[in-house]
Order: sequence, then structure tokens, then C-alpha cells
Amino acid sequence: MKIGTCALALTAVLAITAPAIAHHGDSGVDMKTTVVYEGTVKEFAWKNPHVYFVMEMQRDGKTEKWEMQMAALSGLARRGWTATTLQPGDKVTVRAHPATPGHTYAIVESVTMAGGLRLAQVAKAPDVTPPAKTIAGQWLTDRASTKDYPGGFDGFFIAHLTPNEKGKAAQTAYKSISNDNPEASCVGRPTPAAIVSTGGYIMKIELKPEQKLAVISSEWFNEVRTVYMDGRKHPDPKVRFVTGHSIGHWEGDTLVVDTANFADHRSPYQIGIPSGGQKHVVERYTLTKDGTHIDLDWTLEDPEYLTKPMTDRRQLVHVPHLQMYFAECDKQSTSRFLSMGK
Repeated sequence: MKIGTCALALTAVLAITAPAIAHHGDSGVDMKTTVVYEGTVKEFAWKNPHVYFVMEMQRDGKTEKWEMQMAALSGLARRGWTATTLQPGDKVTVRAHPATPGHTYAIVESVTMAGGLRLAQVAKAPDVTPPAKTIAGQWLTDRASTKDYPGGFDGFFIAHLTPNEKGKAAQTAYKSISNDNPEASCVGRPTPAAIVSTGGYIMKIELKPEQKLAVISSEWFNEVRTVYMDGRKHPDPKVRFVTGHSIGHWEGDTLVVDTANFADHRSPYQIGIPSGGQKHVVERYTLTKDGTHIDLDWTLEDPEYLTKPMTDRRQLVHVPHLQMYFAECDKQSTSRFLSMGK
């Protein structure tokens, strides 16, 4: 195994992670350190919410097996990966961020086949973004409209949330590399997680005026939200849902989505601050004049755990040329990161 942070002089590197998207095992990984590993693929698991492979390598005269965590199936598929891209016996060079010392687990940054074989290419975006006539369509965050935070998803919420004493106590007690983490049992993170995750996971908006509905879906844990546009109110606060209850209306050309009645969630922001029945999210979607972007503003409040509301503003870019990928969360794959704690 080679250790270092220098660039590889290789011609066939396939980058497979995005800096704005974090992984549910990041808290046990040194994301500031990059290690170069060389070895042989023993297993390749093409499953959601993270694709994994196991590689065998020699270190200090001993054979070690390392678990390598990659991005979600959707992100890899758009970069040309398939269920057969890696095969047992393949020789690979991997750049990855290692887990804490003593654990043979890492989060992958790039993979290179032996002999310089090019595995795939990132799908080329069109030179001109196709305009949309309405907000209906497929959307990703325009990276120019927001900033990347150290730690990705985690870092975004660390920078924006202000927990109260109850929130701080829960955050301190949280053990992410344990079954305390909802993702260990395929429980995703509700709104606004799918919005923040549009850095790498497509969001799709469907308008169904004849049914007085809008449907907002995401590759992020296959989340689907039904937005009721018939003028109804939220149900009794005692009636609660994992994804919340969403109602919407138009203010001119702006779609306003109001979501409340959230079920309790141990870590919806991936940093150990819970959310409860007082959580309330309001989103505002406005198509730009040229039709290539959506201006998205949203506000989150949860006085049970936060001292003040948080707001965010970003632009979503129209991406009708990209294929959406949906795959059910695999319970074995989603809990695999727990091996870091062993």
C-alpha cells in the first residue's frame, strides 16, 4: 500500500465522488487525508445507497481486506459505471479517505485500472442548457450559485443550523457509527435533505393541475413528496409523516410548498441534531426568464431543537438530458459503514 497525498501520474482515473455530497459514514473518516491504495478487487456490490467494493492488499508483509465506500448508484451510473465495471481479480489503484486508525475502511475518491484502462467518462453536459417552459422537469443545483462546505452535506448544516440546548445535548450524545444512525436501517432524511443533495442527486418536479397536485421526487433515497394544491390545510399535528405533509399554492409564477407534520427523526441533517413535530419547511420555486434555471429559496424552522430559523438560496439548473436512477435502499449496503466501528 502506498500512502501519500501527491497527484497520481495516471491517465485513466475515474473520479466518482462529488465534493458537495457527503456520505453517512463520513464522521468516522479522515476526509482531509488522501491515501493511495493498490490491490486486487475481491467483491463489487452494485447497491444503494452506496456502492462498495472489497479490495485485498499487502501491508507490512500481511494481507489486508479493505472495504471501499463509493457514491450512490445514480451518481456512478451517470459516470458510466455498471454492475460489471469492476470484477473480482481486477488490479486497481485507489485514492481514498481512510477511516480512523485500526479500521480497514475508506471512502473512495477515484479508481484506476491496471495498465491505464479507462473505465468510463463523465457524461458531457450540453453546451447550452435546454430551457424549460415551466418548473416541471429535472433539476440539479448549479454549483456556481452555492458554495461547497468542508464535510459536504454535514458541513452545510453545521454552518447553517444553530441548535438550542436540547439540540446540542442530542448532538453530543449521537453516535453516527451505530444503529443510532437512521440510515443504518434505510431510513432516509426528509426535506430539506433532497434539496441540499441536488448537488449530485436529481430532483424532478411534476405538475398535475387536473388532480390539483404537484409531485416532487428525488434520487436521494427515492423520496417522493405529494404536494396538495387543492387549498386544504395541514392535518391535526398529531398526524405525522416521515416526509412531512406538503401543501402548495401559486404566488404569481412562484410555486410555494409548505411542509409540516414531520415524524420524529434522530438525525435528519446527518450531524446528530434531531427534528420533531414542530419542524416546518417552506420552499419557493421560480423559473428564471430564460427558462434554464429555478430560483429556489427555502426556510427551515424547528424551535424544539433550533434557536432560530435557517434560510438558503440557490439556483437549480435544468438537466433534461440526464437519466434519473432509482433503486431501493439495500439494508446490507446501508449498514455496511457500521464496520468502521468494529
